[in-house]
Amino acid sequence: MLFGSSGIRRPFGSELIKTAREVGGCVGASCSSIVIGRDARTTGPLLEAAFTAGAAAAGCRVISGGVAPTPTVAYAARHHDAGCMITASHNPEEYNGLKLVNPDGSAFSLARQQEIEETHALPHITDWNKQGETAETDIIRPYLDVIQDAISLPEGLHVVLDCGNGAASRVTPALLRRAGIQYTGINCTVQGFFARPSEPLKENLPYIPAMVKQSGAAGALIHDGDADRFMAFDNQGNYISGDHLLMLFAEWTGAKTVVTTVDASMAIEEVATVRRTPVGDSFVSEALVAGGDFGGEPSGSWIFPAHSLCPDGPYAAALYCAMAAEWDVAEKIAEYPHYPIIRRSFRREDGRALLLALGADNPTDGIRIEEEDGWCLIRASGTEPKVRVTAEGRDTVSAEKMAQKGEALICVG
Repeated sequence: MLFGSSGIRRPFGSELIKTAREVGGCVGASCSSIVIGRDARTTGPLLEAAFTAGAAAAGCRVISGGVAPTPTVAYAARHHDAGCMITASHNPEEYNGLKLVNPDGSAFSLARQQEIEETHALPHITDWNKQGETAETDIIRPYLDVIQDAISLPEGLHVVLDCGNGAASRVTPALLRRAGIQYTGINCTVQGFFARPSEPLKENLPYIPAMVKQSGAAGALIHDGDADRFMAFDNQGNYISGDHLLMLFAEWTGAKTVVTTVDASMAIEEVATVRRTPVGDSFVSEALVAGGDFGGEPSGSWIFPAHSLCPDGPYAAALYCAMAAEWDVAEKIAEYPHYPIIRRSFRREDGRALLLALGADNPTDGIRIEEEDGWCLIRASGTEPKVRVTAEGRDTVSAEKMAQKGEALICVG
C-alpha cells in the first residue's frame, strides 16, 4: 500500500526512489504540466529528480520551485494540472515521501490514489520526440504576495518564530519582514537536519515560553518540516492546544460551518456548526469542497478554503499575527471551554491488522466509542507504525476512564 492518511511516506532507501520515479510516470502520463517542490531534507533533491524523470519520460512538463513549503507548492499548482511536494512533513529526517495535490490545493482523492496504487508500476514512457521538458521558477514571491494582499498584517508587532529548520524558513521570516513585524527567530535556517523534533508538540518546544516572556512577544509561531502545520503559544507563553486554535481561527474568520476530524474536541461545537471527517487533512479538504467556511484538525492543519484547500501554515501564522494585534489571546482562550483531552500513541507494528480485528472498516479511520460524559477514538496511524488513542471527557476522571477503555482494547499497559 503506497498511500497513508497524508500522502506517501517511507524511510529513505532504494524502494522510495523507485516509487518516486514510478509515481512520477503515472501522474505525468495524465498531466501536461506539474509543479514540484521539496522540503529541506538531504534526500529531497534525489527524490525530486526521480519523480521528475518519471513524469518527463511520460511526456509531462515539470516545473521546479526548489525548497518551499507544501502550501506554497499547492498554491502554485493552480497554474498546472497537479502539484507534487517531496516531504515527510513532521516525520524524522530519515523519512521522506510525496504529497500530490490538485490545482485547488486539495490532496488527490481516494479514487485517484487507488488508480495510482494499481498502475504506478506499469511503464509510462512516451516516444523520444515527446519527452517532457523541465524548468525552474520562483513560486515563493507570488505566494507571499497573495497572503499579504489577503491579510492586513500589523506593523510593529513582536513575535517569536520557530521554523524547525524546515521549508517555512524560506517563507515566514520574509512574510514578517515585509509587514514590518519584528521577530525573535530560532531554527529559521534551511538545513537537512532538524534542531528539534519536527512535529510541533508542546514537549518538543520547552524553550519557547521563556523566549516569549523575556521578549515581551505577542506569542510564538511554530512550523513543522514542510509548513503545512502551524501551532502557537499565546502572549503569556502558554502552548495553545490544537482544539483552542481551531476555535480561535473559527471565531476570527467568522466561520459558521467548520469541518474538522473525529478526534477534535466537542468544544468546537459551541462556536460553530461542525461536520466531522476521519482523521487526516486530506479528508477535511475533500469535505470542504462540498461546503464549509474553515477546516482543520487539532494536530495543526488549518485550511482556509477561500485561499486554498491545502493546509497552510504560513497563512495561519499571518492570521495569528493579525489576531494577536487586536485580541489578548490568553484572555480569549480563558473564555473557551476546557475539556480534558488525552492523546497517547503506542508503537504497534501490527496496528492496522489490530484495528481490523477490532471491527474498524478502515484502520486509519479507527473506532470511536461515545458515552454520556465523553468519547474515545482508537486508530492506526496512517504514517507511522503506531496506534493512537484519543479520549475526551467533561472532567479529568471521565477523560481518563475513556482513555483506559481504548487502551484496554489494544492490550496496552
